[in-house]
Amino acid sequence: MKRTTLDYRDGAVDLRGVLLRDEARTGRRPGVVLFPDARGIGDHAVECAARLAALGFVVLVADLYGGGVTARDVAQAHEWMGRLRADVERWRARAEAARHALAQQDGVDLARMAAIGHCFGGTTVLELARSGAPLLAVVSFHGGLSSPRPDDAANIKGKVLVCHGAADVLVPMTQLHGFTEAMTKTTVDWQVQIYGGAAHAFTNPGADDPAHPESGYHPAADKRSWRAMLRLFDEVFGAIH
Repeated sequence: MKRTTLDYRDGAVDLRGVLLRDEARTGRRPGVVLFPDARGIGDHAVECAARLAALGFVVLVADLYGGGVTARDVAQAHEWMGRLRADVERWRARAEAARHALAQQDGVDLARMAAIGHCFGGTTVLELARSGAPLLAVVSFHGGLSSPRPDDAANIKGKVLVCHGAADVLVPMTQLHGFTEAMTKTTVDWQVQIYGGAAHAFTNPGADDPAHPESGYHPAADKRSWRAMLRLFDEVFGAIH
């Protein structure tokens, strides 16, 4: 498994992502952009990317803030996230910069690309999709489901999978209802999977923190949502082994 730093840009902002691929595999491979949670690039995101790379995907863990920085705590993460979300065009452009950077890498099949994300990253992939980005699939794991421009869902080109925890107090069922209402008005192929008892950040083994009881790891939901993503990738990419 080869892991390298990928420097790319969004306008005047220097970005630094993490690129993972299995160099033993030849030919053009599907590309997956992975957007991390609000803290920035961390162990959980890189570990998920490595699992996908081992399956034959070329994966870029995207940098949302510049310089590959990681927030020192939740308060700083919320501050950075809030600044980016305040301007939806800038937010979408930041996400598109990552997709474009991955598309330029040798061995990536431009016709077979997807994007996935966790928490704020899950919200980000949905905004990227609403911008009309050329993606065959997008997957949001415990991401926020509200949007400043919900009607832009009509622009989505690929299939959408939302994996949601029924016990997620940060993304309540009322928000999920608004999302499904907006998606129902489109012709997009979309699905939502809800996991009983799963709280926010249910895929992250590091989410069990007494200081933040609203989040927590849920092993069953983690495994089921991962399998759901792979089933979707099988649909849109076909066999890649």
